[in-house]
Amino acid sequence: MSEKLLDKTYDPSQVEDRIYRMWMEKGYFRAEVDWNREPFCIVIPPPNITGELHMGHALNNTLQDILVRWRRMQGYVTLWLPGTDHASIATEVKIVEKLAEEGLTKNDLGREEFLRRAWQWKEQYGGRITQQLKKLGSSLDWSRERFTMDEGCSRAVVEVFVRLYKKGLIYRGDRIINWCPDCRTALSDAEVEHEEEQGNLWYIRYPIKDSDESIMVATTRPETMLGDTAVAVHPEDERYRHLIGKTAILPIMNREIPIIADEYVEREFGTGAVKITPAHDPNDFEVALRHGLPWVCVIDEKGVMNHNAGKYQGMDRYEARKAIAEELKSLGLLEKTESLKHNVGHCYRCGTVVEPIISKQWFVKMKPLAEPAIKAVKEGKIKFVPERFEKIYFNWMENIKDWCISRQLWWGHRIPAYYCQDCGETMVERSMPERCSRCGSTNLKQDEDVLDTWFSSALWPFSTLGWPDETEDLKYFYPTSVLVTGYDIIFFWVARMIFSGLEHMGEIPFRYVLIHGIVRDSEGRKMSKSLGNGIDPLKVIEKYGADALRLTLVTGNSPGNDMRFYWERVEANRNFCNKLWNAARFILMNMQNFGIDKPRKGKLELPDRWIISRYNRVVKEVTDNLEKFELGIAVQKLYDFIWDEFCDWYIELAKPGLYSQDPELKESKLYTLTYVLASTLKLLHPFMPFITEEIWQHLPNRECDSIMISSWPKVNEEEIDAEAEEQMDAVMDAIRSIRNIRAEMEVPPSRKAKVILVVNDDWMDIFENSTAYFERLAWASEVVLKRDKEGIPSNAVSAVTDKAQIFMPLEDLVDLEKEMERLLKEKANLEKELARVEGKLSNRNFVEKAPPAVVEEERKKKAKYEDMMAKVLSRIEALNSMRK
Repeated sequence: MSEKLLDKTYDPSQVEDRIYRMWMEKGYFRAEVDWNREPFCIVIPPPNITGELHMGHALNNTLQDILVRWRRMQGYVTLWLPGTDHASIATEVKIVEKLAEEGLTKNDLGREEFLRRAWQWKEQYGGRITQQLKKLGSSLDWSRERFTMDEGCSRAVVEVFVRLYKKGLIYRGDRIINWCPDCRTALSDAEVEHEEEQGNLWYIRYPIKDSDESIMVATTRPETMLGDTAVAVHPEDERYRHLIGKTAILPIMNREIPIIADEYVEREFGTGAVKITPAHDPNDFEVALRHGLPWVCVIDEKGVMNHNAGKYQGMDRYEARKAIAEELKSLGLLEKTESLKHNVGHCYRCGTVVEPIISKQWFVKMKPLAEPAIKAVKEGKIKFVPERFEKIYFNWMENIKDWCISRQLWWGHRIPAYYCQDCGETMVERSMPERCSRCGSTNLKQDEDVLDTWFSSALWPFSTLGWPDETEDLKYFYPTSVLVTGYDIIFFWVARMIFSGLEHMGEIPFRYVLIHGIVRDSEGRKMSKSLGNGIDPLKVIEKYGADALRLTLVTGNSPGNDMRFYWERVEANRNFCNKLWNAARFILMNMQNFGIDKPRKGKLELPDRWIISRYNRVVKEVTDNLEKFELGIAVQKLYDFIWDEFCDWYIELAKPGLYSQDPELKESKLYTLTYVLASTLKLLHPFMPFITEEIWQHLPNRECDSIMISSWPKVNEEEIDAEAEEQMDAVMDAIRSIRNIRAEMEVPPSRKAKVILVVNDDWMDIFENSTAYFERLAWASEVVLKRDKEGIPSNAVSAVTDKAQIFMPLEDLVDLEKEMERLLKEKANLEKELARVEGKLSNRNFVEKAPPAVVEEERKKKAKYEDMMAKVLSRIEALNSMRK
């Protein structure tokens, strides 16, 4: 028997770091390939090296850790593989900001020195979030930690690029792309966030050449008209059919442009005539391809009007918008301006409004890759949880456009394309060629751009396991078991991993995609720096412990749905920790007092059989819920079982036996208490790893050194006792009814009362053997069992349950005269308060001149006093009827 008892109170700050060090030192997180056992693998959604732990990370990693700890206890070889993402745009922004503090730009340093600084920054700050994940209790195999720009992942990126290029699935060309003027790089469609904004619709007249006519177009971006190369109308629009093939004069620029017909035009929007600006609108770009129109780019990479903008050259795009509108007005060509709400694309990193421009970039052909990825989900090889997110996936994949993968940055995977400076040949190879494949020149230069961060992240499930090498890890752990991620990156990451896995591994990357929502504040708002409503998980852990935070994040959580964060819930879950701790301390203290290390089972009484049966049902339910990814439901059932059934009911039901003079009965109670405690700790461990481990370490004769490597509980069908559950439920129902009566009548626990139970013969023995429980839990001074109601006082207070009628003599519960006296005093006080507040509210001056909040407060007081008065009058009426 351990001599050291649990401390009087649970202090997570004294436990959690120590426990985590112990797990690390003993290598419990490490996964070893074992072909005789089934693997379970999750690759962590790699957090950015620029990031710090936020509530989204805390939720995501808590869910993963629950699944991993559960499967580990079930005997799977579990690999939870950690790693971080180099985050090209975000990291480069950080480095550039740091250089600006020194009065430098990246061009001042040059590429090589800039990258040296970037790696230095990564070493200094890049590991912060991984250390923070340890504070959360994440049981990651740190021996396998990866980084998207480590040697292995970088080799995988080059291999994939080369393979796709040689297969004709990667190409370079001039196309319309999303450009961020602040980050100065291209963005994929998935990296553009559309937000509804208040804007304007300008109606502009374009004169028709050699005519008095004009054609009116409507646009939200007048500054782009300088790059117009046509006006388009719908071919079936009667209003404009006579103008098709004629020439319009582009205002301000006085450039002749054709009027063309194209079904792309929406006749109902604006005027039904559309300006075509191929260099600054993706739809217009497609129209230009169909009609052989030229492209005229008028906005540069900084969001400034360029040399093609004439007199507006050098002007910011928004300044130019105002100036052009004014000039059109002065020329009499601005017909009108209307207010309009419309969606505007923003850079997902910096929030700058994106500028569509034509640029020479690298692209991935998506149609051939998307088709097998769509098929894999449709055939059920990959399942989304919840299933409704498959529709979002299909919608994006079935309408997918080619993916722009080049970024005008220095931090990242440099594109493995090499250009001959003499003949212009392009070569894509795994390393720089010695000479040009066409002319033999050695004057070669590598492409300056880097790949989109998501290009390397798309390879994460297999690049982290050693691909392109055929490693043991890759053969054993791929495909991985489940991906846990938020719904906001289904496009960014999930879809790309699926088509990448199928293309390069010939197999799906994971079997399940568990989608979770986002953590909002208590008012339902998204947490953000701008609102200042973000909550630091580390501060929550510091104050309440990791287990209380984890329980808060998983309780009530359902796949795919957002949740709100309430401090009150964290406090309640801290109280749950204390409840569990006190229960364990009580049990261990009694074991020590009785000098029993391993109590024998002995003869089990009804409460013992009941709690063991209920425990086995909880094992089944929790395991079933976890199999269905219903983590929130699973932990709620556990919470209710531990708090309500085990702590509030069974421990109290066990005390009469524990305190009896019968040593066998004491030992039997200790057996049940320790059996259920140890087994329930196992069920709770994936959700609350620290407190369960600390209690486990104090259990005598524990199964193994750490709870995290103990076996997951299995249902013992022989211990499920439906009869015991029915009988104990009947007794508990009766006790609850007595408690309810006492609570309604405000009877203090110190005032004991006689309890008369009228039951039929079938239940007489059950209630007779349970009298000690009524005395302890229902504060009964005496328990009398009867077969009928003969001799029961007429004024006895009564209640009815399914198996018993309950009566309690009124005089045992209440001193009628004293209670009536108290109630009359309370009634008089309430009458005074009501008179005061009604006087205020009937005073016109007060209602009209006092601040609205003060008036409202008085109205709330009146409602409260009226409610209290109704209850007092009801109680007085009930007492009067009892006295008769």
